[in-house]
Parts: sequence; C-alpha cells; structure tokens
Amino acid sequence: MAELRDDLAALRIERDPVRETNYGWIKWVVVLAILGGGGYAGYRWFTREQPVEVEVASVSERAAGTQAAVLNASGYVTARRRATISSKVTGKVIEVNVEEGMAVKEGQILARLDDNTARAALALADAQRLQAERNEKENEVRLANARVTFDRKSRLRKDGFATQSEVDDAKADVDALVARVDQYKQLVEVSERQVDLEQTNLDNAVIRAPFSGIAITKDAQPGEMVSPVSAGGGFTRTGICTIVDMRSLEIDVDVNESYIGRVKPGQDVSAILDAYPDWSIPARVIIAVPTADRQKATVMVRIAFKTLDPRILPDMGVKVTFLRDGKDATQPAVTLRPVTLVPKAAIVTEKNQSFAFVVRGTRVERVAIRVGGSDGDRMEVVAGLTSGDRVVVSPAPTLVSGALVSVKQ
Repeated sequence: MAELRDDLAALRIERDPVRETNYGWIKWVVVLAILGGGGYAGYRWFTREQPVEVEVASVSERAAGTQAAVLNASGYVTARRRATISSKVTGKVIEVNVEEGMAVKEGQILARLDDNTARAALALADAQRLQAERNEKENEVRLANARVTFDRKSRLRKDGFATQSEVDDAKADVDALVARVDQYKQLVEVSERQVDLEQTNLDNAVIRAPFSGIAITKDAQPGEMVSPVSAGGGFTRTGICTIVDMRSLEIDVDVNESYIGRVKPGQDVSAILDAYPDWSIPARVIIAVPTADRQKATVMVRIAFKTLDPRILPDMGVKVTFLRDGKDATQPAVTLRPVTLVPKAAIVTEKNQSFAFVVRGTRVERVAIRVGGSDGDRMEVVAGLTSGDRVVVSPAPTLVSGALVSVKQ
C-alpha cells in the first residue's frame, strides 16, 4: 500500500503557485484620464469667447419729398401768448381755483384775495355819496324858496312897498343857493367816482383769466401774500399761475447769419420734435426778425405750425429743415430720393473713412459707409447701410468685426 501511494504521488503534476495580479496602477491611470479630461473641459469653459453687450439702433429712412432741403437748424417751441397771472393789488390769497394742466377760459376766476378792507371802503364811499345827494336836494328846496322870495320882492318894489335893498338881498340869496346847489352836485359826482374806485378795488380782489389757455404752473397757495411788484422778499408771491395759449405755439430758431439769405417769409419748413423723431410736422416761415445777435452771429427766425397737435408742448426742442420752393427757378430741379438716417453715435471715423458695426445674428460686421449731411442727432448715409439694419450705438474701441455680441435690452 505504501508503494502504491508512492507511485501515485510520482504521477502528480507540480503547478506553480498562483500570483496575485496588481490592478492598482490601472485605477490610477483611469483617475488621471478622468482628471485630464475634466481639466481640458474646464480650460475650454474658461477660455471660451464671451459675448459683448451692446446697444443697437435701427437704421431709419425718411421718405422722399417734393422739396429739397436748403438749410437745417435747431430751436425750441415757444408760445407767443403766455402770461404769469398776478393781482393788481397787494393782498392775502384766500382761494386758488387752478391746478397745473387745467384748461381755463377767458374771464374764469382763478383766485380770490381777502376783500374785507375793500368792502368797508366801498360802503364808506357809498354813504358819502348818499349824504352828498341829500345835501343837494336840501339846497335845491332852499333855492326854490329863495326864487319865490325874490319874485315877490321884485313885484313889491314895482308897487313901491319894498326897497331896492330888499330886492338885492333876495337876489343875493338866490345866487348863493345856486352856487351851493352846483357845489353839492359836484360833490355827488365826486362821491360816485369814489364809489366806482372802491368797486374797482373790490373787483381787483378777484383774479380772472385774461385769455383761454392751459395752466402750466401754480405759483401761490391760500394764506400767502401776493403783490404785483416784488416785495417782502421770498414771503410775497408775484403771481398766481402761468397760462399758455396753445393756439399761439410756434418755433423760434437761430440761423447763422451767413445762411439767412436762404430763408424767406412763407417758406415751407419740416419740423421734427426731439420727443418724436419719426414725426415730421409741416410748418412755414413767419418772418426773420430784422436784427442779428452780434455775440452768436445769428438771426432769429419765427416759424408757424401749419397744423397744431396736443403732442406739441412749449419749450420742446425741435429740429427744422428749410425746404426749397418748387417754383424757385434759381436752383436746379433735383430728383429726390429717400434719405437713410443713422444715429451719429453709431458712426466710427478712422483716417477720413467712416464705419458702422452692423449686427448680423449674434455677431457684428464692420461695414464701410459714406455719409452725407446731418439731420440733428442723425447722419444721412449715402451708401453702405439700408433701412432696417441694426447698428451698434457708441461701440467700444475694442470691438472688432466678427465679435460675438448680445443686444442690451
């Protein structure tokens, strides 16, 4: 049996011991690969192109007209009929019936002053008038009696029953009473004039609108003192409110005296309010005021609106274009075309060449343009841009063509 076991043991195949495989380095390789990929992605994230926030404006187009522009100017809307309403007398305000923006009519009561003193003075003057009238009537009665006495004395003198001295005394009494009656008639007239004066002072305590218009300011409150002249420092008002007649609105512009020859009375004008840059208002020249400002070398020109509109307000800024008369044969006829306009702030000039950055999708393109005349804060573009293009306003010096941009809302 022992031999058999030895023989079987001799047949056993000897194997090498199993070695444990080390997978640690594989794990580190995987970790490093992940970290490397994340770092590259982070690098791409932080180095990606950032969009530049820009402000844009649309290129507009002004339709072609039948008249050519000969001159541009700037001015303001003014009211030819404008008044700060004050009182004729100094007094204390007890009532104000007007507010800013209120429409008022001619003769409407705007305010009232304390009139107690004026009423008392009127009552005194009226009493004096009544007293003068009573004195006049009394002396008229005496005069009638004196005339009867004089007639009686005259007849008695003819009959020899009265002396000439008595007749003369009766005549003197008549003359004296006639003079006294005339005096009291004059006193009655003076009293009536005094009553009228005190009534006027009482009426002056009521402040009325001198014309129809719109109240644009309210300058006094109940309890304050108001005076037609400046008095009492800042404690006394000189006005109740300011009224503007909106029917008297017109435009005042200063034109350089070198170009005043291009302006004629009745000349057509196109006016554009700064508040409504897309609204062209037809107007006409009233007159060029016949004097020049030596300091500014300008001449003021008055321009009337052909049609008034509630949107037109006093002191609004306005830009006007003086138009050539179609019948003016001194200037050759031209074929008018639509005018493309772009904000001046969107134009970049380098070495006598003008450019604009046009937004194309999410990027900008630098486009060379050719400009013409100016129209207020806008510039005429002869070539390079079309109506509807969006241009960058006030582009940054670092902005380049092809840059990624986002439009500022």
